[in-house]
Amino acid sequence: GLFARLQTSAPRTRTLSSSNTSSQNIPSCLWKLGRLNHVAIAVPDLEKAQSLYKDVLGAQVSETVALPEHGVYTVFVELGNTKLELLHPLGEKSPIASFLQKNKTGGMHHICIEVDDIKAAMTELKKKKIRILSEEPKIGAHGKPVVFLHPKDCHGVLVELEQA
Repeated sequence: GLFARLQTSAPRTRTLSSSNTSSQNIPSCLWKLGRLNHVAIAVPDLEKAQSLYKDVLGAQVSETVALPEHGVYTVFVELGNTKLELLHPLGEKSPIASFLQKNKTGGMHHICIEVDDIKAAMTELKKKKIRILSEEPKIGAHGKPVVFLHPKDCHGVLVELEQA
């Protein structure tokens, strides 16, 4: 019947032996990219945003934490497989204040990906001409070292790397 014809006409797949692959020529990294830690969203009204995720959507929402060294207030929304970080300006020189001037209703600010060795990642990324927005890692919202990669080098996305 039709099923038998489909089986016989289905394309066959070939597996390549490891000697034919070009991946042996790719140098291994001294660091590894890990899981998505969070997606950060800049919000003009932190209380309203907290209420949306907690009261309307039923998510577990953290208390507000001030991070003066980063110029932000942060709130984390637990999603099971990752988190959302709600960001609100703290102080006049906050990078979030300038973001919100351009994006009045807020929006996605950055993504955060874990790495197993932030110093090795920084060294290798600099060699690959990826600009890092600080010379040294700063301590981030989770108490771990973080750095940000220039969005123009990451296809328009501000990427935060966090030591796992």
